[in-house]
Amino acid sequence: MAAEIVNPRTALSGDSGGSSVSSIDGGTDQERAGESLGSFDSFDPAFALHRGGKLAVQATVPVRDKDDLSLAYTPGVAKVCSAIAERPELVHDYTWKSSVVAVVTDGTAVLGLGDIGPEASLPVMEGKAILFKQFGGVDAVPIALACTGVDEIVETVVRLAPSFGGVNLEDISAPRCFEIERKLQERLDIPVFHDDQHGTAVVTLAALRNAAKLTGRELGDLRAVISGAGAAGVAIAKFLLEAGLGDVAVTDRKGVVSADRDDLTDVKRELAALTNKAGISGSLESALAGADVFIGVSGGTVPEPAVASMAEGAFVFAMANPNPEVHPEIAHKYAAVVATGRSDFPNQINNVLAFPGIFAGALQVRASRITEGMKIAAADALAAVVGDDLAADYVIPSPFDERVAPAVTAAVAAAARAEGVARR
Repeated sequence: MAAEIVNPRTALSGDSGGSSVSSIDGGTDQERAGESLGSFDSFDPAFALHRGGKLAVQATVPVRDKDDLSLAYTPGVAKVCSAIAERPELVHDYTWKSSVVAVVTDGTAVLGLGDIGPEASLPVMEGKAILFKQFGGVDAVPIALACTGVDEIVETVVRLAPSFGGVNLEDISAPRCFEIERKLQERLDIPVFHDDQHGTAVVTLAALRNAAKLTGRELGDLRAVISGAGAAGVAIAKFLLEAGLGDVAVTDRKGVVSADRDDLTDVKRELAALTNKAGISGSLESALAGADVFIGVSGGTVPEPAVASMAEGAFVFAMANPNPEVHPEIAHKYAAVVATGRSDFPNQINNVLAFPGIFAGALQVRASRITEGMKIAAADALAAVVGDDLAADYVIPSPFDERVAPAVTAAVAAAARAEGVARR
């Protein structure tokens, strides 16, 4: 699959979408687009870029004459099909399976837009596929499902799986996303990875490792508070503890997720049992008093006095987009290291630093799954890219640093072999 911008509506005429081409009814493309889009600005560059979609399928072999056709299709293809039927593992060598990922969503938790449905999610899924290709050399196919039931989604993906080397779950709302991922991991022998959970967690760990190194501390010395007990918050909490974080309290709209609450879901009850060794209860603000780390994955605004109450030399990772929970100008008054989810501030916590390399490494060795060890290896490799350039405004590399994907890919492939999940 080629990650290229193609406008099938204008490709034959040679128009790039920027000029006004008269239609049969006397109107222009732009005028008719304006009518169909209603209040949307048809001249907005975002609409111009998305017209016709952002992806196209591209052949990797030529079909120039009858000899090419007979090899690429019948009768030559029959030999390959028969070989795969006899030895199913050959599908990895003679089809695209080992180099392509399904990007699957139901459109229930898209960016900050919420439950907007499968059709409206497609521009994001196309964008995700472009990021796979651009930053990891991995082909990806957007698949938006018109169902939201856990078992419906699982059964659908299981039936699609023979065509793919991995499954990236995307923008599926919590708590269903946890069960969907778990069930698919149990039923499939290819990597299944919910990026909203694990991609965020990997990049957060990498940045936190470097922030701790910069200030002469270990992960085990730190107490963190996470704002948000959705997919990202739960995954980050578990992953950081697995990596050796001293303690973490997770908060939702009702305060700290703690064992003394009687309103917790099954996921939050499990989280309460794993976290909050300090036994903190109450609000986010009270939990932040004396905390070393704030990690925001929920939106909203944290009051400045609560940030000021954190420990000296604290880290503030306010990752909500477009408005961080703590604006960097406020955070810098009190924190030693500040990170956000935005590209216009230093230290962007961006999933694109992780998922392309993680899948590239897993596919390279035909891993049967993505383990905790592979994710930790990815985080360590990502942190190591910063190297001797480590500074308060540089604890995580840029997504455009060409060292990132190769480093993560190699580390993940090596970890897969070490953990026994590699098949080549």
